[in-house]
Amino acid sequence: MAEENKAEQKMPAAAGGQDKLQSSKEHARKAAEDLKSAAGAFAEEYRGKAEQKWGEARGKAEQAWGDARDRARTFQEDAEQYVRENPTKAIFTALGIGFVLGLIFRR
Repeated sequence: MAEENKAEQKMPAAAGGQDKLQSSKEHARKAAEDLKSAAGAFAEEYRGKAEQKWGEARGKAEQAWGDARDRARTFQEDAEQYVRENPTKAIFTALGIGFVLGLIFRR
């Protein structure tokens, strides 16, 4: 009879262990889903911030390129105007620069 009582006590304990195991599995699954959800939200937040920074950097780069292009165009126009107004100075300046560069590259 004592053996039957021990067997009966083990059976409910085993069933209780199964419930605890199932509960633990569900808890772990829920924790994994929560973690996945949080990681997705975190990734989406930083993706948005990265896209915003990329847009700002691209805008600044386009503005800098436009400014450089405008400066080069203005410099070219100023140089053309100077040459038209002072052709003799421009020719002698070009000859002088060419002579100096020729001396430098000859050595």
